[in-house]
Amino acid sequence: MNSSRIETDSLGQLEVPADAWYGIQTARAIDNFPISGRMPDQDFVLAHITIKRAAAIANNQTDWLDDKLTQAIIDACDKILAGDYLDQFVVDRFQAGAGTSHNMNSNEVIANLANVALGGKRGVYAPVNPNDHVNMGQSTNDTIPTAIRLTALKKLPRLLAAVDTMANEYERIAKDNKNTVKSARTHLQDAVPTTIGREFAAYAWILRRCGQRLADCKTALCEIGLGGSAAGTGLNTSPGYANRVAAELVRLTGDPIVVADDLAGQMQSMTDLQALSSEIRNLTLEVTRIANDMRLLASGPRTGLGEICLPPVQPGSSIMPGKINPVMFEMLNQVCYQVLGQDHAIAGMTQAGQLELNVMMPALGSALFDAMDWLSNAMNAASEKNLKGLTVDTARCAAFLHTSVALATLLNTRIGYTAAGEVAKLSEKSGRSVREIVVEKALMSGDDFDALVLRAARDGKID
Repeated sequence: MNSSRIETDSLGQLEVPADAWYGIQTARAIDNFPISGRMPDQDFVLAHITIKRAAAIANNQTDWLDDKLTQAIIDACDKILAGDYLDQFVVDRFQAGAGTSHNMNSNEVIANLANVALGGKRGVYAPVNPNDHVNMGQSTNDTIPTAIRLTALKKLPRLLAAVDTMANEYERIAKDNKNTVKSARTHLQDAVPTTIGREFAAYAWILRRCGQRLADCKTALCEIGLGGSAAGTGLNTSPGYANRVAAELVRLTGDPIVVADDLAGQMQSMTDLQALSSEIRNLTLEVTRIANDMRLLASGPRTGLGEICLPPVQPGSSIMPGKINPVMFEMLNQVCYQVLGQDHAIAGMTQAGQLELNVMMPALGSALFDAMDWLSNAMNAASEKNLKGLTVDTARCAAFLHTSVALATLLNTRIGYTAAGEVAKLSEKSGRSVREIVVEKALMSGDDFDALVLRAARDGKID
């Protein structure tokens, strides 16, 4: 049995593996682009196949594509959408500008599957031709950006779920510790009392705000330029094709897909994707800052802050026995820095288009997909492995609080700023707590001072 077959395109003949469902143009891309070793994102593959399926139906509705070929294309797409033949999508993420190689990879796989189902052979593109039938009314230039947008819409709920999960964990910890008083810190110095509840509730609120801003990106992502064909003019598309294919995508995806008001503009502009990336960056900046706080609050256990305890997930050192490190939040930091790099790349590629087309789409899409997947996975892992088992060392929090000279601030409205300052100086000089000095000077009882501290920390009031 032959291990290869010969196919022909406009550049000549080329051997293609006999068992491959892709064809000659994909084989050329494999040879041309041995760059990263990374195959296309699976959600992106499925989004592009969904577009091919929708296009076949839209073209059939106007009798441009007959029923027999339409059904063969639909059946081929459905097999791929069910998870079969995904190993046949083999073009490197760094490839021909705009994504022509991936578009032809999809066209060839669908055509070969359809033809074999109709009694034909792989590599003999009849009766279904990858260009004339599978790609009917389409171009790389409108299918690839649409597939990127559909992929982002697919991944967005997962990222939002990861944000929500982490926010829920911080909120749970906050509720469990609403009366756990501790010293706040500003400039990394002791400040007025607060609570673990207030501190962690702030983290939850910040994450939810980021999540809402991410969710607000969805509307723009649903505007597609499919139907613009090669240059946004709609050349070689069937009557009403843009609206028909959009309606079919609504049915297939469940997303409120609409045709952009200007197909040429939507083909050129990637700023809706950049807007999503920007909100991912904003989330990442908050997540990495909060991760830093977790590492700082868990530092120690003897010589650091040690106000929280993170569940151990692995030994922390190859040389120091018993050492445990905050590895989940260290991992989260590393992912965040990488995501920030992806956003920078996306920004550069967003402005790198020329005239009617942005040819940087393959790498732009890949960077966006990675950012969404990596951040979703990292946040979920940190929530599951660390936040769910996080405990608060209330005794440690209390010990730091009562050695803080900043507690003298609570006396301002009782004895005045100057007198409170004298208490603070005495505490600093003698090493005694503010509470002890307040009781000694008969300014108030110890119980009253403790109640004052709790009200100040929990309610922000002392009266």
